[in-house]
Amino acid sequence: MVDTCGGRCEGASADLNADNTGEIDCFDGQFTSEFMVPKMDCPSEERLIRLALDGIEPPAGLLFDIPNRKVRVFHDDNLGEITQKLEALNFGARLETTKKSCSTESSEAKASAKEAETQETSVLKWLLAINAAMFFIEIIVGWIAQSTGLIADSLDMFADAAVYGLALYAVGHSVKMKLRAAHLSGWLQVILALGALSEVIRRFIFGSEPVSSLMIGFGFMALIANVTCLLLIFKSRESGAHMKASWIFSANDVIANLGVILAGFLVALTGSHYPDLVIGLVIAMIVLTGARRILKLKS
Repeated sequence: MVDTCGGRCEGASADLNADNTGEIDCFDGQFTSEFMVPKMDCPSEERLIRLALDGIEPPAGLLFDIPNRKVRVFHDDNLGEITQKLEALNFGARLETTKKSCSTESSEAKASAKEAETQETSVLKWLLAINAAMFFIEIIVGWIAQSTGLIADSLDMFADAAVYGLALYAVGHSVKMKLRAAHLSGWLQVILALGALSEVIRRFIFGSEPVSSLMIGFGFMALIANVTCLLLIFKSRESGAHMKASWIFSANDVIANLGVILAGFLVALTGSHYPDLVIGLVIAMIVLTGARRILKLKS
């Protein structure tokens, strides 16, 4: 990121926060504070930070530099409340610098930020549609194939869809409604993750015969879906750190897909159901951890 006096902020994403009265210019504010957030490594953490700071008064503007784990906040005399809400997320947030802000950004910079936001919204809608479709496909096939790996991977798809859906739903709604939506998605993730864990335990005790061909085939389908997401993000990933981080986020999903495919091959080679149980357990725990973070959000 560059100094707030230097014009456009390259390598960071602009967040135009909104409340019931309309948009707030994210570049306004008497002060500019920069926070180091060590545990912010993907868009899901960014969404939680946006929600946590959404209800503060006076409102604050945000610029994210996820690859470097930094958040720049444009604010007035409410730094204490901002710091408290960031620390409550348990992402290791700490204040690094605070200084007086310069004059507001030029109209060209603001127009550029709005254009980038519009483009990102379009990408988010496609990501939501792809992840939601794959969630339903994988969970049905996973049950038929007796594969906890496919079932857990479908939950990972749901977790991603919930994050993107929440981001789109939040536009134009009150802080209270945004928190309700966040908590609803969190509880749904908890229920589904616990269901996957119970399925792992049940099949560990009573045994299972996962169909390796279905695991491999639909694992490849999920892989294609996530590669498609990567291609969609690639077109606008240079528009800011947020989209660069989305690239990393989807790349991690590709790794989970490869894990399911590998487990399918191991099941075929060994005749054992343990590879399927292991990958199912790992992915379910990842989903459960994400749900816990969402549910810790407070108004």
